[in-house]
Amino acid sequence: MVTQRHFGPIVGIPVGKVFASRQELSTAKVHRPPQAGISGSGKDGSDSIVLNGGYADDEDHGDVIVYTGHGGQNGRGNQVQDQQITDPGNAGLKISFEDQLPVRVVRGFNGDPKWSPESGYRYDGLYLVSRFWEARGFDGYKVCRYLLERVEQTKILEAADGT
Repeated sequence: MVTQRHFGPIVGIPVGKVFASRQELSTAKVHRPPQAGISGSGKDGSDSIVLNGGYADDEDHGDVIVYTGHGGQNGRGNQVQDQQITDPGNAGLKISFEDQLPVRVVRGFNGDPKWSPESGYRYDGLYLVSRFWEARGFDGYKVCRYLLERVEQTKILEAADGT
């Protein structure tokens, strides 16, 4: 069964809503993958990400995020090889940059304490990828980097309506 990817807000899910688990996020269609931090494909783009302390290179500044792509880690969260832009999630975020598709951002309880909920996962609104690049990460391996900036939901809705 092929599921069509949805960009933008989810009807009935307000910014700030907290979900107890990744399964609840998936069921609500806010972020479908039960584990992956990026929901996306190299064909359609990426519709959502989760910030939850998974990558040492992530930077969370509230309205601005420098997000690290997917891949290259061992089971203990250490970067042990280069990330590839061809990874579906990484390629999806690149397409979201090129096509200026809105990305839903979810913050989890293991993320930066200044911006993350104390428990569960919180939907924190829509962001646009304003830049992407590859760089050497803290562990010395190549990582894919994405600069995301918060946008008002009304601007996304107006753009979709053509107004």
